[in-house]
Amino acid sequence: MSVATQAPSAHRIPRPPEPMPGRPDAVIDLQSADGAAIVGAQWRYSDARVEEIDFVEVGSPEDRLGPGSVPNRTYDVVPHAEAATYDDSDWRLLEPEQTMDRLATGRVCFNWYRTTVTLPERVDDTPIDGTTVVFEVVVDDYAEVWVNGQQPHELGDTGGPVAAGFNAPNRVALTRDARPGDEFTIAVFGINGPVSDSPHNYIWLRSATLDVYANTRLGEPTGFEYDGAEIERIATGFDFTEGPVWTRDAALLFSSPNTNTIYRWKDGRITLFRTKSGYAGADIGRFHQPGSNGLTFSPDGLLTICQHGNRRVIRVNPHGDITVLADRHGGQRLNSPNDLVYRSDGTLYFTDPPFGLADPNDQELPFNAVFRRAPDGVLTPEVVDLEGPNGLAFSPDESYLYVGNWHEDNKVVVRYPVGEDGTLGQGELFHDMTAAPGDDAIDGIKVDTAGNVYACGPGGVWVLDLDGNRAGLIELPEAPHNLAFGDEDSRTLYITAETSVYRVRLNTPGGGMTWRR
Repeated sequence: MSVATQAPSAHRIPRPPEPMPGRPDAVIDLQSADGAAIVGAQWRYSDARVEEIDFVEVGSPEDRLGPGSVPNRTYDVVPHAEAATYDDSDWRLLEPEQTMDRLATGRVCFNWYRTTVTLPERVDDTPIDGTTVVFEVVVDDYAEVWVNGQQPHELGDTGGPVAAGFNAPNRVALTRDARPGDEFTIAVFGINGPVSDSPHNYIWLRSATLDVYANTRLGEPTGFEYDGAEIERIATGFDFTEGPVWTRDAALLFSSPNTNTIYRWKDGRITLFRTKSGYAGADIGRFHQPGSNGLTFSPDGLLTICQHGNRRVIRVNPHGDITVLADRHGGQRLNSPNDLVYRSDGTLYFTDPPFGLADPNDQELPFNAVFRRAPDGVLTPEVVDLEGPNGLAFSPDESYLYVGNWHEDNKVVVRYPVGEDGTLGQGELFHDMTAAPGDDAIDGIKVDTAGNVYACGPGGVWVLDLDGNRAGLIELPEAPHNLAFGDEDSRTLYITAETSVYRVRLNTPGGGMTWRR
């Protein structure tokens, strides 16, 4: 939604950047003989080198910026030692302390460190069972980290498996549910830097540890519960948060429409995922909320974004370029696309209220619609009689589309039957919150696998049963605005509110296109 009170000035107070809260319950120093012995770690080492190789020039824009067919010459770094099965038996064996030696060839140079660790029954007084184990390494100067041959990364990543910064810690969660005997092959690629002004020195490990956390809480208690489950505040200090979506690599993306940013939360750490998320015009000062709002993934896994300032819906393609999915209807610009959902066949539905316009007089369309964009690109207004169409979600079988209306005199959730061709039938009132105490109206909506509807409304998140009756209320310290199901089992509800993000565990998993690992 696009109405929010001004956030308190406390959001400018710096907060700790650690990806896990507080101190670990145990630390294993992989650069000491005693620490390496706990997990059976042996360090193997190799220099790396740059080789010139054959490749091809970039393809045409129609190829989505991937490789084309015109030959060229470029460079590669060898060996490729990231795979878990890579044979490093002929590499140099380092004693743990020797990882602190200056290695590689100096100037612009690269190297590899590899080791395998096996988790023990306990570390000092901490049983390993059920803990979270984080590998942390600080390479002088930059590092990339591979675990069991994998390096999952997304746009905006810093400090995990990708370069964190100059002599900055890379921290990768090996497991969030450890078991004795779990084995992890770790490959660290070291880079001397800055590359653009090569230093007269070499590469070495400043530190390399396994941090063990018995208490994996990533937030703080709020004093509120729902069905006996504690509600946590997992991030705070924002102007206004919206549009959460769970990602393939177990992270939460969410919008900050006021500050024109998409943030990424993972393991208790916030990073910038996309700046200028909704607008980059010279007149941005005219807008209260120029940024992105609703976020979702297409059936083939592409991030799709509602942009307020640009008044359009875009898709981010695999190479990072974008495709505009909708920006006009009948030659007139859209209002400010707010929230969106895909049907499993790729049909896209989005709401288009005027809340994100810089000025009400900027509106060109004579209505505020729920639009349907067919897979062939044809755009059709399906609903035009709501004052402020906002959140929307499908029933589990996609036979109904639920739409929330944001208007102080008409706070309703309406249910529309969905035809086989994607058209919406006559809507029926599902639940009316107009008389409920509280100033907030209806915002984000999600549906679980049992068909229960979760709607951000006055006083909290309303839980509505299949008949539209209120079955519960998730109360929060501040007004909620949108929702996403997340975690591996889709049983955690993530809630974006005015200045903070919250989460609560549920008994029933979420439905729709929730990413599962």
